[in-house]
Amino acid sequence: MNKKVFAFFPEAAFGPALNSVGIAQAVERMGHEAVFISDPGFVDVYKGYGFRAYPVNLSEPMPAEKMAKFWEDFINGHIPNFRKAPIDQIENYVKECWEAIVDSSKWAQKDLPSILESIQPDVIAVDNVILFPAIKQYGTPWVRIISCSENEIEDENIPPHLSGMSENDKEGHKAFREKFNEVIKPIHDDFNNFLAECNEAPYPVGQFFEESPYLNLMLYPEQVKYTRATPLDPDRFQYLEGCIRQDEEYVIPTFSKNNDGPLIYVSFGSLGSGDTDVLKRLITLIGKTRYRALVNVGDYKEEYSDIPDNVIIESWFPQPSLIPQVDMVIHHGGNNSFTECLYFGKPAIIMSYVWDGHDNAMRVQETHHGLRSERYEWTDEEMIEKIETCLKDPEIARTLKATSAHMQSQNGQEKAARLLISLLESEA
Repeated sequence: MNKKVFAFFPEAAFGPALNSVGIAQAVERMGHEAVFISDPGFVDVYKGYGFRAYPVNLSEPMPAEKMAKFWEDFINGHIPNFRKAPIDQIENYVKECWEAIVDSSKWAQKDLPSILESIQPDVIAVDNVILFPAIKQYGTPWVRIISCSENEIEDENIPPHLSGMSENDKEGHKAFREKFNEVIKPIHDDFNNFLAECNEAPYPVGQFFEESPYLNLMLYPEQVKYTRATPLDPDRFQYLEGCIRQDEEYVIPTFSKNNDGPLIYVSFGSLGSGDTDVLKRLITLIGKTRYRALVNVGDYKEEYSDIPDNVIIESWFPQPSLIPQVDMVIHHGGNNSFTECLYFGKPAIIMSYVWDGHDNAMRVQETHHGLRSERYEWTDEEMIEKIETCLKDPEIARTLKATSAHMQSQNGQEKAARLLISLLESEA
């Protein structure tokens, strides 16, 4: 096959962005070209990995530095809502999030058709939660990547997306769906009006995207997937079993205290690191224990002082290189952290705050790959007990060992790249 162009269009967050980087790396190893369509604030991320990147405005144009901070500022403005149950976040964080997401689709439609014409991609892969009509209408196969929780693809038998509910809480599922649809309806009506302007059919209330008729790539591994009332068509839905990118090597630094103690990695992701009070509380707790910890504090390193000798903080860590070397992880439930822990067989305590972190926190506990924890309502004794369980529980260890072996045998990056390339072979 002649060299083809594969365009990736992830949403403006590091999780989806870096997942797509991993797949794009595999596409190029197979002899094709990968390019990125990007929120202006993320263009340099893709260029840093050596890819061409084409900016498309997903909001009112603003300076690049401000654009890069848009979602971080958005999240920080909602920190008081992190204390609320997922169902009680619908009318504040979730509502405002969907307003911004709908606006992003409208803004993209202004420039996306001309950008696609300049790229002339043979396949387009979109990792987002909303339809961009120009992608669907361009005329080449388009693929939907679901890097968030698997329940982004709804089913009557599984918890609704963003709910953080148990698989068996059917009454809770019903209440969440009803409240979500009620709150979201005005935003959804506005989106359907936009779809009509683009000559697209309306979506049912609550739905903002559709399955690709070509291919849908699920980042989730088989071991944590839900039992659906209607199984997904294997010809159009493929599980990638994680999709771990290659990153720079990382050498564990020497700690001046507890250097032989169990090593914990703590990270709330690029967006959650603004919740500094919780991170400071965890650092103080770990400072009193036999453990040592590496803590990702994002852009807020200057806000920390008096760091214990068994804790090292940094603004960023290369997670795919670090996680294999730790004993357990405390994280926010973002899908990169979630799948990387499973891939490398590391137990996790998930302290979720928004979006699919709630679903992943419940899922890691229900499938015996770790534990969930309230983000704020915990005592030091309770947290230490959870850490010890993650370090010592034989069932968690057995489950993680099997899941890790399965995921590493699948090679999600290569699998995704082969599936994307096969679309062109089937079209030929």
